[in-house]
Amino acid sequence: MTVPYTLRVAEDTADREACFAVRKEVFVGEQGVDEDIEYDAYDSGALHVLAVRDDGTALGTGRLLHGEVAAAKTGGDPRAGSLGRLAVKKEARGLGVGVALVGAIEDAARARGLTSVDLHAQTHALGFYERLGYVAYGEEFLDAGIDHRAMRKTL
Repeated sequence: MTVPYTLRVAEDTADREACFAVRKEVFVGEQGVDEDIEYDAYDSGALHVLAVRDDGTALGTGRLLHGEVAAAKTGGDPRAGSLGRLAVKKEARGLGVGVALVGAIEDAARARGLTSVDLHAQTHALGFYERLGYVAYGEEFLDAGIDHRAMRKTL
């Protein structure tokens, strides 16, 4: 089944609210992440990407941190961006939405002169990111009660 959708940078309030609604459905609703920690101080300065079905329904989202705020998450490397909060609604999984979102975030990182992208992957998603060229490093760790590994891709 193919579902036509488009990707765009979430620049207005409605798009940002759609990003947060997808995250709430996936992380808070499905995975049980505490809503108080799902939204953070990084959201205001992040670049958010939104996947939207042709009828206007939000399907997925992800964000890119760059600059000083990203350096805190990437071991201090100012040339590395931090991909995070990648979420695809259950109805859109398996349709390529996640791959498209990661690609759009990587494109945004390149456009900002970044040379790599780091992320903290839930361990069940390691294979997804490995297929996209990310390499795990470091030990497994807990974030929001969920096992994660750090990963990096050179752009």
